[in-house]
Amino acid sequence: DGIVYALDATTGKPVWTFPTGQPVESSPAVANGTVYIGGDTDKLYALDAATGQLRWSFTTTGSIKTTPAIADGVVYFGCGDQYVYALRAATGDLIWKHETNNWINSSPAVVGGVVYIGSHDKDLYALNAANGHVLWAYPTGSGIDSSPAVADGTVYVGSEDDDLYAIDAASGALRWKYATNGQIYASPVVADGTVYVGSEDGDLYALKTTGS
Repeated sequence: DGIVYALDATTGKPVWTFPTGQPVESSPAVANGTVYIGGDTDKLYALDAATGQLRWSFTTTGSIKTTPAIADGVVYFGCGDQYVYALRAATGDLIWKHETNNWINSSPAVVGGVVYIGSHDKDLYALNAANGHVLWAYPTGSGIDSSPAVADGTVYVGSEDDDLYAIDAASGALRWKYATNGQIYASPVVADGTVYVGSEDGDLYALKTTGS
């Protein structure tokens, strides 16, 4: 309905609402008293978490369906206009943007000064968090809607080619991949040496981080 809601966690009653005027498919990220969320208005919004008051907005040229990531005072997000953006979290000022070759529905993971994000151009990117320069790009067999998870030096991400990939976080080399029987839109989760991910084949997979 084009509205961002803040609800009382105990009662479910609205604390505040913020109208955007267009559908909101982005999930919010909250840091330092600010809610960061995108929308089909082609804007990223920074809202006061207590009041819902607009602190700033940044205009792109495509809808934002991804969840922003906040690290070291910077907001990172992918957009339907093919760009990955890095903005000052306090002001919304642009630090850098990097163009991929297709729209982005993958939410970024920021670890160790590197931004990991997938694009519908089929590539998983590792970008320098400070300047947006490409450290490496790994080509999968199809578009990536899955959001990457990073654990113990490995990046895990699903692709619409039905495979789950484990990529070396430093070099971008393939460690292993596992074929499911359906496209993987879900984002993997890693815990206690196991990678969990759902597939469009209707199954939930639990794989050892060694790929078995």
